[in-house]
Amino acid sequence: MEYHRTRSPQQQSAARRRTPPLPPRGGRGGGRRDGGNPTRKAAGNPARRDGGNPARKAAGPAPAPAAPRAEPASGGKRLPGPRLTGLGAALFCGVVMLVLGCLDRLLFGASPTVYGVLFLPVCALTAVWVRRGDLLAAPVVVPNAFVVGLLPLAGGDEGFKGRLVGLVTALAVQAGWLYGGTLIAGAIGLVRRVRFVRRRRLARLRPPA
Repeated sequence: MEYHRTRSPQQQSAARRRTPPLPPRGGRGGGRRDGGNPTRKAAGNPARRDGGNPARKAAGPAPAPAAPRAEPASGGKRLPGPRLTGLGAALFCGVVMLVLGCLDRLLFGASPTVYGVLFLPVCALTAVWVRRGDLLAAPVVVPNAFVVGLLPLAGGDEGFKGRLVGLVTALAVQAGWLYGGTLIAGAIGLVRRVRFVRRRRLARLRPPA
């Protein structure tokens, strides 16, 4: 006669404690989809690491910032205003002096002193605004512009000969203003030339950055 072995409630509870729980199935019951794999969790989704932006992946690494531009060695500011060629300086000075001569005749009765005083700043502006390659043109075009501006102020009899005699007389009387304006234009051109040569020499002696 066989007797079947029966377990007591204490033995059954101990057996349940020793049995490990089954891992949850993926996709059901809100279980973990990575199966508890720490390597997969650390790797993550590569599309999420760059923000999911395809343009950022295609652009590649960000370009390096541009190096700051080196300032001129002299540290001085450039002269403001336009840059005139030799012909442009002659036209500018001649037209301005002709207009000033007409205004002098209309407003001041052809005063030679007023004309001479106005001639000096025009010479300075011409020497400042001419470009570096035509610095020698400034003291050349200034006397010609002075003669052009004297045409409305020249007196004398009617006719070509009378006008010519009056122009020569005005030039003889106003020779001081003519020489002064030419000297100013030549001095400014010389200073600009010396500064340009010195700046170029310092740029050659400076080591490359």
